[in-house]
Amino acid sequence: MSFKIGLDLGSTAIKAAIVEGERLAWHGVKATAPGQENLAEKLMREGLAALGAGMDSVSGIVSTGYGKKLFSSADRHLDEITSNALGAFARSGGEARTVVNVGGQDLKILTLDHLGNVTDFKMNDKCAAGTGRFFELAARILDTPLEEFAGLSLDSKDEIEINSTCVVFAESEIVSLLARGVKREDVIKALHCSVARRISGLMGPCASGFLASEGGIYLDGGPAKNSGLVSALEDELLTEVRVLELPQFTVAYGAALSLDSRAEIFLKPEDL
Repeated sequence: MSFKIGLDLGSTAIKAAIVEGERLAWHGVKATAPGQENLAEKLMREGLAALGAGMDSVSGIVSTGYGKKLFSSADRHLDEITSNALGAFARSGGEARTVVNVGGQDLKILTLDHLGNVTDFKMNDKCAAGTGRFFELAARILDTPLEEFAGLSLDSKDEIEINSTCVVFAESEIVSLLARGVKREDVIKALHCSVARRISGLMGPCASGFLASEGGIYLDGGPAKNSGLVSALEDELLTEVRVLELPQFTVAYGAALSLDSRAEIFLKPEDL
């Protein structure tokens, strides 16, 4: 047995993917906290133990994400764009052409060609609106677990809008809506629609759906598990939005795959 390990040290969560060949053999996640290197190390060893393996069975370790360089024992530090492209293209069976990654504190739009090469990308990292952090803040204000957002949004009867694109102002807007007696399910659906509009705006020409006809739009990142967001994005883009299996681990999985020579056809860190 020989395993490749990808570690995604993100702003809100640390994800680990242990890969055998191209098979995702194990995956795990821990909340980001001080001492990221130790947390990533423990997560990696936890996964190996679950597989009945030790470090002698590891052929290489690649770290990615905001904290990638904090993991000093990695064989390679790889940028998130390359990791995301590798993971999404492989997990979609080579069908992904547009990938929307909703991260903890940023949004990324990747455009891939038929070989999986990154031909373009856009990133919004100046504001946390529309990101995982945005949903976490809303969940605290609404006193509602994120896992319930999708189901509650289906119960929405009244259409309202949340217009603020800043997290701080959006928080005030949500509080104001609740004070006026607006039901939380209506607020949650409005949140989904607000994020979908933000993604569509960042996509620009991609939002017309012409790229979707050539291979499809794929959504990944932790918030991709929220079917309410997926539905709102489909309504906004007027096309099908597909969700990768285990979307939170796409980047970590791609980092592990980068140990194979095929990673050379993707964008290099110096190109970013």
